[in-house]
Amino acid sequence: MLEKSGQATDGALVQPRPFLKWAGGKRQLVPALRANMPKQYGRYLEPMIGGGAFFFELQPKNAYIADINEELVNLYLVVRDETEALIRDLRKHEHNADYFYKLRDADRSGTYKRWGPVKRASRLIYLNKTCFNGLYRVNAQGHFNVPFGDYKNPRIVDEDNLRACSLALRDTKIVLGSFEHIRKVAKKGDFVYFDPPYVPLSTSANFTSYSKERFDADMQIKLRDLCIELDRKAVKFMLSNSSAPFVLELYKDFHVQLLDASRAINSKAEGRGKVKEVLVRNY
Repeated sequence: MLEKSGQATDGALVQPRPFLKWAGGKRQLVPALRANMPKQYGRYLEPMIGGGAFFFELQPKNAYIADINEELVNLYLVVRDETEALIRDLRKHEHNADYFYKLRDADRSGTYKRWGPVKRASRLIYLNKTCFNGLYRVNAQGHFNVPFGDYKNPRIVDEDNLRACSLALRDTKIVLGSFEHIRKVAKKGDFVYFDPPYVPLSTSANFTSYSKERFDADMQIKLRDLCIELDRKAVKFMLSNSSAPFVLELYKDFHVQLLDASRAINSKAEGRGKVKEVLVRNY
């Protein structure tokens, strides 16, 4: 495993960490994920990268990451390739409600599609750091619709971490696409980590609006079928999900382990707290 930690402005080494707060983020579960990953594997692939907590912990060489969220993939590309331009743009942002809503609603206008990659990436980080509870949510039209968070002094620009993340991403292939395309990429001996939108434990807990495409039961079944296909190809996989009975039934033919986790991102306070999650493996 290659150590690629970046260097802070004071010369200290910086361990990269997610530059976005992301629903379902895995920072708290990283020790359990590390303990259960295969000891040997070829290439590391993560086709539902989200906040990337596990990726940034591992800092794998020549990795392959993807997501269906176009704004998120654009941000990863900009962090990797245009870090300094992104940092400069982030410094321009103001912190007040009027500015927030003006920037948030920019995706409703026809001009937004003409924005450059850096400006779009900067907008996403700003909204993530200043919106309510750091929640990323879009409506059916793909418009960001989370309200202002009213933080006193949010850290919008974290230069050292962005540079460390850029270094960790340096030789990583970053792709926009559905998890299903991984069947064409993964080869025997590779290791794939899946972190899909979770099956809700209750009807009121459903939160899958990371992109305008919804991740429903049919998609969960397609993901399970893909796991079966990868297993037949001798590709190693590990998958996180909720402990809903539907999930336990889907993956009953694989190794299923229950983990304790906390859910911090939810629009309602009662939706946060300790929950059971599952970790599924085929090795």
